[in-house]
Amino acid sequence: MSNRKTTADKIEEAKAKITQYEHHMKQLVQKQKTEERKARTKRLCSRAGLLESLLPDTIALTDEQFKSFLEKTTANDFGRRTLANIAKGGGAAVTPKPAGAAQGAAAPAPQGEGNGAGQAG
Repeated sequence: MSNRKTTADKIEEAKAKITQYEHHMKQLVQKQKTEERKARTKRLCSRAGLLESLLPDTIALTDEQFKSFLEKTTANDFGRRTLANIAKGGGAAVTPKPAGAAQGAAAPAPQGEGNGAGQAG
C-alpha cells in the first residue's frame, strides 16, 4: 500500500479545510459584530453623558419630551449647516450664522435694550 493520497482523499481534506475556514470566518464575523456593538454602546453612553452634563434639565424629561427637544433644536437649517461644517472638518469653533443673519455683523439688539455693557447692576 502506498502513502500517496488519492484524489478522493485530497477532496475530502479540502472539504474539511473549507468547513474549518467557514467556521473560523463565522467566529471572526461574530467577534467583529461584538466589537462594533460595544463601540456603539460606549459612544452612545459617552454622548448621552456629555449631553446631560451640558444640559442637566434634560435629565427629567420623558423620552417623548427629549425626542421633541432634539427635533426642535437640531432639525433646522442652522443645526444641519452646523453639523455639516463640523463633519467636514470645520471644527466646533466655527459655526455658520443662522438664516437671515448678516455675515460679519452682530445681530442688532432689540429697541430699548442695551447690550448690558457699562450698565449699573
